Amino acid sequence: MALIVKKFGGTSVGSIERIEAVADLIIKAKQQGHQVVVVVSAMSGETNRLLSLAKQIDERPSARELDVLLTTGEQVSIALLAMAIVKRGHSAVSLLADQIGIKTDNVFGKARIQSIDVARLQQELEHNRIAVVAGFQGRDFEGNITTLGRGGTDTSAVEIAAAIGADECQIYTDVDGVYTTDPRVEPKARRMDQITFEEMLELSSLGAKVLQIRSVEAAGKYHIPLRVLSTFKPDSGTLISYEEPKVTSRTVSGITYQKDEALIIVRQLPETPRSLAKVLCLLAEYDIEVDMISQINHQVGKIDYALTVHSNEYAQALDVLDTNLADIGASSVECNQQVAKISAVGVGMKSHSGIAGIFFDALAKENIHTLLVSTSEIKISVLVEERYLELVVRALHGAFGLESRE
Repeated sequence: MALIVKKFGGTSVGSIERIEAVADLIIKAKQQGHQVVVVVSAMSGETNRLLSLAKQIDERPSARELDVLLTTGEQVSIALLAMAIVKRGHSAVSLLADQIGIKTDNVFGKARIQSIDVARLQQELEHNRIAVVAGFQGRDFEGNITTLGRGGTDTSAVEIAAAIGADECQIYTDVDGVYTTDPRVEPKARRMDQITFEEMLELSSLGAKVLQIRSVEAAGKYHIPLRVLSTFKPDSGTLISYEEPKVTSRTVSGITYQKDEALIIVRQLPETPRSLAKVLCLLAEYDIEVDMISQINHQVGKIDYALTVHSNEYAQALDVLDTNLADIGASSVECNQQVAKISAVGVGMKSHSGIAGIFFDALAKENIHTLLVSTSEIKISVLVEERYLELVVRALHGAFGLESRE
């Protein structure tokens, strides 16, 4: 018998019929002798509907009140799922995050979990009940309702799994695992049976939408095996573990991309060690996260820097920099929103030379110019014009033989 946390996303509980099917899936695990805790998102489309209502009141609604509003979505789905389980003759109880003591910091909209009081969950397990918990939410230490950001139910599930010592955390979604790239872009993409936390962390941070990055960070921190499965065609899915594969010939595991990048170029900064620091510190004051950074031009006494930010923060970043040109010592700020970042990720890069050569040779064959380059021990990323995104993804996928290699 195993203790399993099962997470179901919005598409998995997007209708009454799907909620009924999820209830059957949960009960099947229970009948196999497992103890089960379920973590659920709002029904598909509900969060967007609530956001739309808020923006009809105020284009920039209070972050605190927005969190209060958005958490109602999960309350609906957990109650309906618990009803479906009870109707089938099994004991279940729906629980909001604060009922199981999920405490977070007070950063509304993207709070981080600080602690979980497992007493209530342990009590439900001891009484052989299926706990159906609202994901995506918590309470800060002043009692305010908080949310964990988009995809936060994944994080809720992993943190709960760690707190109760679960044997595995299973993420059910509308895809049947982690693929070598997006099958919508490259039909030859192949599902991976297993991938390391290190690789999944990079893939998530670089645009893969399967798992929220915080959930992967938490799973790696607590050594909780993660498994991504399809709600609609459940099988073994993809296992994400902290054990690196024994097959060291695998150099690249996946190709991923991000379209929500914006390029900003800060022109004619003084050539001093403080120039870049001033720019980054200024953006940090407004909680604007910078991704890629590169020196792109150098003249006598002057230097240009290129950096990327999330497209949601692009307008604010541009305004902040433009307003403070004199303070940072720049002459102007230029921008380009029609860009995309494509990345190759694999633990095999640590021990194999020539990966960069294969990567850039594939781009050269397609006559693709890169705007920025970023590397780490297990990844290579490039920023290109967005119109080349699909071409680059397919070229790299083919160059590394991902469609056929196990």
